Amino acid sequence: MPGLTFLASSPRVAPGQLTWSAWETLRSADRVLAGSAEHPQLPYARQAGVTVEVVEPDAATLVREASSGTVVWLADPDGDEALMRQVGSLLIGLDEPPQIEVVQGAYDLPGARFLDLVAVMETLRRECPWDRKQTHASLAPYLLEEAYEVVDTIEGGDLEALREELGDVLMQVVFHAEVSQDFSVDDVAEGIVEKLVRRHPHVFGDVTVADADEVNANWDKIKAAERGEDASIFHGVPMAQPALSLADQLQRRAAKAGVPEELFADEEVGADLFALVRRLREEGRDPEAELRAAARRFRDRVQEREDSP
Repeated sequence: MPGLTFLASSPRVAPGQLTWSAWETLRSADRVLAGSAEHPQLPYARQAGVTVEVVEPDAATLVREASSGTVVWLADPDGDEALMRQVGSLLIGLDEPPQIEVVQGAYDLPGARFLDLVAVMETLRRECPWDRKQTHASLAPYLLEEAYEVVDTIEGGDLEALREELGDVLMQVVFHAEVSQDFSVDDVAEGIVEKLVRRHPHVFGDVTVADADEVNANWDKIKAAERGEDASIFHGVPMAQPALSLADQLQRRAAKAGVPEELFADEEVGADLFALVRRLREEGRDPEAELRAAARRFRDRVQEREDSP
């Protein structure tokens, strides 16, 4: 039956990786057309024995050809939406329009849009003067700021804003990888994948666990083995983090290592705060979150007073 098929494929899927139905569509067509000799699917279609003609994209010609035979148009990776709209406009005035369909030749896997972000950041790093001059040090404040904004949206319960803020954090990660001369974003992803697999032997290995507490215990054992016997119990603790969360993390590490009780004592300024952090930690409460919640309540009370007549 005469008709026109737009064969679309994702730019995030390797060329030639088409579905079986897409290959069948190509092989059974009277004519297969493409608008550019640089179309990424061209060499693979030709290797498969499909004859592809390169022509100027023209809606009227496509409609005319589709009225007398089966025509497949290899859509541009960007979609050729303008051409499709032009074809649709021409069909409105026809008494017996040819059949038009869109066949999706390749589908994105979960996470495929991440490739778009990598491509955009590569372009910005190359072509934008501001992005080009950034360093790890100059970007560090933005990473902290974006991370705090994520926490803010979580505590505020704004899930739509959370989606956007997580994107800002993800952008910072890709930006740092793009700035680096020593590693790529693939190296970053490879490293975290290896770590997650290594520290989840109950998922990716033959270890059996009873509950989440046992998962945490195994995680700590694996992490300690990775650090080595000579590593400090505080290895990897970022000292630049906010003081309350720093004190909390140091105390948790010390408690797990069985640090003597007398080492927790301190007569300097800040000792009372340090002791308060310990009390909250023992009660299962997050000192940083508690103080932040109190700050929010104070802000709300002041704003209510300002708004009242």
